[in-house]
Order: sequence, then C-alpha cells, then structure tokens
Amino acid sequence: MKINFEKYADGLVPAIVQDAKTQKVLMLGFMNHASFEQTETTRKAVFFSRSRQKLWTKGETSGNFLDVKEILLDCDADTILIKASPSGAVCHTGTDTCFNEKNETENFLFELEEKIQARKIEPKENSYTSKLFAKGVNKIAQKVGEEAVELIIEAKDDNTELFKNEAADLL
Repeated sequence: MKINFEKYADGLVPAIVQDAKTQKVLMLGFMNHASFEQTETTRKAVFFSRSRQKLWTKGETSGNFLDVKEILLDCDADTILIKASPSGAVCHTGTDTCFNEKNETENFLFELEEKIQARKIEPKENSYTSKLFAKGVNKIAQKVGEEAVELIIEAKDDNTELFKNEAADLL
C-alpha cells in the first residue's frame, strides 16, 4: 500500500475510522508514515497528534482501543479509511463517535449474516442451519424456496401473525 505522505508539507494524511460492523464513521485522525506502520503492525489504530506532536494509540489512556480489521486507501492515495471494532466509547468526551452519534444500526442483517457464517465455519450439532450447510447448496435452495412459498401464502391469506413467522423463517 503506497500512501502519498509527501502530498502535504506536514507529512500527514487524514485517516477516517469507520466501524467495521455498523459502518458508522467514528472519528477522523491524522497519520504519518510511522503511525501508519505501527497501525499495520499492531492492528490497533495509531495516530499522529498535531497538538502534542507525537504518536498516540487510540485507547492508550482510556482502554477504548480501535481494533483494526481492514485498511483502505482512496483513489488519490492521500486519505486512509480504517475499518475497526471499537472496544468502548471512541470520543474523548465519552460518546460513541466524535460526531456525537450513537454507534448502532437498526439493521440486524449483518448480525444474522455473521451467525450464518459461524454455523458454516464451525457447525453446531443441534443447528438446523449447520445441517443444511452439510447437505449442500441444492438443499439450501430448496428450503429457501419452501419458506418463500409459505410466506406468500400467508400474505395472500392476510394472516399477519403467521406472515411474521414465515418472514422470520425465510430470513
């Protein structure tokens, strides 16, 4: 990854931190070559403090580290996007983000996806999902088709409670 640290006279580039799960923007910091290398090595977000003129690891005093999951570079190679998992409040004020937002999402699908992936990677003996994975793609497709038909029938019959149950089964 070749970052253009020479673009600005101070050798710093902006580093946007985004929650790897919720996709919320958590904070903006600045990195120089040394802080970037340390971030890559430790997988903890390390920035350059413009006010103190030194490197600092996010969480070194609070314990609220940013565990780096992925590092991306913009098209001009002068802005870094860090996808991370925060271990607590991100802002020094105690809020979830430095933009005074809650770091949450109403979209539970990413959690469901993780659960399904976990069942695929580490099958559980009593898990129906694990059993479907063991039977292969055709069996999974058949089950999805069955659940979709059941959902459509409950929608047609205008049965709200059963519709909700079938929708949950389909997911």
